Amino acid sequence: MTVDLEQILRPVDSALSPYPAKWVTLASGDSMVIRQVGRDDVPTLLEHVEPLMHVERDYYDIVAARVYAELLAYHRHRVQDEYVLVAQIGSELAAIVNGRHVRPGLGMSLHTLALRRGLRIGAHAFAAKMEYHIDILGHEEVLVVAESPIGFRRWMIEYQLEERFDTPHELGGVPSYALTKELFDRARSKLIVGRRPVPDELTAKAEAGILPPSDPPTPPMDLLAATRAEYDTTGTALTMQRRMQEREVENA
Repeated sequence: MTVDLEQILRPVDSALSPYPAKWVTLASGDSMVIRQVGRDDVPTLLEHVEPLMHVERDYYDIVAARVYAELLAYHRHRVQDEYVLVAQIGSELAAIVNGRHVRPGLGMSLHTLALRRGLRIGAHAFAAKMEYHIDILGHEEVLVVAESPIGFRRWMIEYQLEERFDTPHELGGVPSYALTKELFDRARSKLIVGRRPVPDELTAKAEAGILPPSDPPTPPMDLLAATRAEYDTTGTALTMQRRMQEREVENA
């Protein structure tokens, strides 16, 4: 008897409603489209995520590495009910957000990766995926964790998320917080922006291709500039490392 192992290994996705694309006017005056993408778009996304795996600043390295793995798992059918949204300015990739439908009433936020800093691009993209969970998928709450101080301020503090410390998150390592429908409705007027439908011209630019970010995060020139991503907030460890490097240059 022949066994089709792929049928065993591949999870069966639920029939989830798609995310209706919207557009946001940024503080710069630029229009940003937030839309859902499919598996065929993942190889292009991976090309733009991979360089960030080498940027320690603000924990981009671990977030990018995990997003890369999650996108690959989605592309290869090794994760169930994952979705991927992208934010684009013209055709330029500005952010990637993803998550999962866990069961009726419960969603799981995975990551929010801003490939262009500033203008609250990451915050707008996060809000869009919470909108997807609550308004479109009908989730009563979404489990969320943060891997950086910036993420904690943006999600846990701005939305005043509730503790779910008895509920493990799939990313592991830290307790879960939850965005409930009540919290989302309370934050809606302040944090949820955008309009529908997206004008044809903006849709055409976004769907024409996913181009690399024009100003992606890069490693700092000075080691001390990375201290925001270090547990040692005084920068002592990096100061000593720089002094040792300077001595090595002097003695060379």
